[in-house]
Amino acid sequence: MAVVKHFISKSKKRAEIDEFLQKKLEKAGYGGVNIAETPLGTHIVIYAMRPGLVIGRSGETIRELAQILEEKFGVSNPQISVSEIEVPELNPYIVATRIASALERGVHFRRAGFWALNQVMEAGALGAEIIISGKLRTERARYEKFKAGYLPKCGDPAIKYMRKAEVHVQLKPGIYGVKVRIMPPDAKFPDKIEIVEVPPTEVEGASAEAKPEKEAENLEETSGEEEAVE
Repeated sequence: MAVVKHFISKSKKRAEIDEFLQKKLEKAGYGGVNIAETPLGTHIVIYAMRPGLVIGRSGETIRELAQILEEKFGVSNPQISVSEIEVPELNPYIVATRIASALERGVHFRRAGFWALNQVMEAGALGAEIIISGKLRTERARYEKFKAGYLPKCGDPAIKYMRKAEVHVQLKPGIYGVKVRIMPPDAKFPDKIEIVEVPPTEVEGASAEAKPEKEAENLEETSGEEEAVE
């Protein structure tokens, strides 16, 4: 049980750090965090659309973040680095945040969902799913699902490649939830087979090289047969 409690507490701490950074770096276009423990300390990689806002003037903001993570969350010797997001439409945090801000501005949930889904698919994603839940039209809460492309829910591709995020937004009817799942274009599936076409020139060259070898083998076989006859 001690091992189970250790992993549960570690996962809770990661979720708390993720939630804290999401609120702290909302203006910088926060797109997720990767935490890895090393012998020298804890290496933290923050993904953002505007890395300059995360770093701050002369690294002031990033030093403040390191101090908060060490004192409040108990992270040992945090070493923070910032990575810029090249394609924001393929990042689920950014897509969910855009939908949440659109809902705050009064955009209809269906329009916001289809708009975000089209942007994700145009960016080259293999599949995407957006779920908006809450009191959408009536007093009873429900959810609306927007889906396109190929998006497996189980198996190794779903665990290894799928990117997902969840964002909550407070509106007049109540709290709305936005879940985004994206399958990136570099995902590999075991059921996909690539057929490589060999140019005819290469095939002819290979057959021409194979002919002398076959002739040599035939000569050896005939000489062996003549010796056996003698």
